[in-house]
Order: sequence, then C-alpha cells, then structure tokens
Amino acid sequence: MLNIFKALIFGIIEGITEWLPISSTGHLILAESFIKFEGLSEGFWEMFEVVIQLGAILAVVVLYFKNIWPIKKNVSKHGAGTKLKWDKDILNLWGKIIVACLPAIAIVVLGIDELAEEKFYNPTCISIMLILVGIAFIIIENMKNKSNKKPRVDDIKYLTYKDAILIGLFQLIAAIFPGTSRSGATIIGALLIGISREVSAEYTFYLAIPAMAGASLLKLLKFGLSFTGVEIATLLVGTFVSFIVSIFIIKFLMSYIKKHDFKVFGWYRIALGIIVIACLIAGVIK
Repeated sequence: MLNIFKALIFGIIEGITEWLPISSTGHLILAESFIKFEGLSEGFWEMFEVVIQLGAILAVVVLYFKNIWPIKKNVSKHGAGTKLKWDKDILNLWGKIIVACLPAIAIVVLGIDELAEEKFYNPTCISIMLILVGIAFIIIENMKNKSNKKPRVDDIKYLTYKDAILIGLFQLIAAIFPGTSRSGATIIGALLIGISREVSAEYTFYLAIPAMAGASLLKLLKFGLSFTGVEIATLLVGTFVSFIVSIFIIKFLMSYIKKHDFKVFGWYRIALGIIVIACLIAGVIK
C-alpha cells in the first residue's frame, strides 16, 4: 500500500513538471532521492519514471484530439451520407512532428541515450542544467520584450519543416542532459527562431506524443513484461494520476502564457538548482 501512495506522489510530480518547462525527469530523480519504492523488482524505478509519461501523453491526445487526428468525416451536400477523408493540414503537421523527432531517434539508434543516462543522470548534472536553462529563459524573454517584435509564426499551420528540424535539435539536448526539460528545450528553440509562445507550447505538446511513447515502449521492452500484481497497480496509479494532473496543467499553461512570459519558470529553475547544490554540499542528496 505504501508503494501505491508513493506512485500517487510521483504521478502528481510527473503531471505538473512534464508540461511546465522545469524538467520532469529532474524532479522525479530528485524526488526518488527521498522517496524510494520498496520490495519491487530491480530496474522497476528506471522503467516506472519513463512509462508514467504515457498518462501525460494521453492528456494531450484527449485535449487536442481534433487538432491531431487526421481522419475527418465529410458530409455530403446531397444527403448521400458521410465519407471519411484525410485532413491534409493535419497530415502535414504530423510530418513536421516526425521530422523534429528524428534527431532523438538517431541518438537511441546509436546508443548515445544509454551512455548519457550512465554519465549525466545524477543530481549534479540536474542542478547545473536547471540553472543554465533557467538563465536562458530569462535572457531570451528579456530580449523578446526589448525588441517588441511580432512573432514570425503565430499559428501552428505556418510552422515550416526547417523550423521543425531546428526545434528537434533543441529537443536533442534534453534527451542527453536531464534537468534540461524536453518542453523547456523545445520552447527555447522555438522562441529563438521567432515562434510565438502559444505555438511553441502547443507544438511541444505534440512532439511529446511520439517521443515519450517511443521511450516508454523501449523501457517496457527492456524491463520485460513479468510484473507482479503490486508493480502493475503501482504503475497504473502513477500513470492515471499523471493523466489527470496533466489535463489541468496543460490548460493552466496555455491560459497563463496568453498574458505572461516564461521568465517565472526560469527563476524557479535557478532557485531549485541552487537548492539542489546546497543539498549536495550538505550531504542531504548523494
């Protein structure tokens, strides 16, 4: 029962931090330093922290289903019934999503992701990346506010394949360095090339679907499908909670950035990074 309660806490953390640009992986790794599962299989945590992202993905699918499902009903004007048709704009959007995910796929194929996990998945790296990306958010937003230029792209349909590739390269940084934040890296990349805050956030939601689904599948295959009853319950609770929390957080973020910039998340990252460093020095986190 205690593991179920811990899964609930991790699900809340995942649902909040996956979509806010503050690093879900970083928060989960730090939380696991204080809250550990007990009596579960070796390697369960490494699988769990990735697979509960499926709940967060499902939240995007539910909220944006009309925007990402390419098969539409075409109602005949002459009353001959309805036919299904492919929406070309949505198919084009999926092309840009897939292109942006190619760099991340490449590092998995080359095995760089496993090397990065071995070398960089630790509180020291997390604290550094929290601070660096936090500073980047503040600098970029200050530059945007000073220039007062209108975004080059204020509707996701005007996003180009070149934009998609560039944003995908920024996503690559997050795949290698925990604490960067996948959403944070892609939003920074999008802002730098003239994409509006709303489109930047929306596009990073869509990018998460193949990126996180693929990562979850790989972790499941690596762990194997021999779960105990407690492990299944633990995984389901974490995933379900991350789904429910993600619904509210996605709505909050899209409402928030209509009137505000991302600087508050930058300051939060810097403060958290400093706290982590202080905990490392004090020996609270190893």
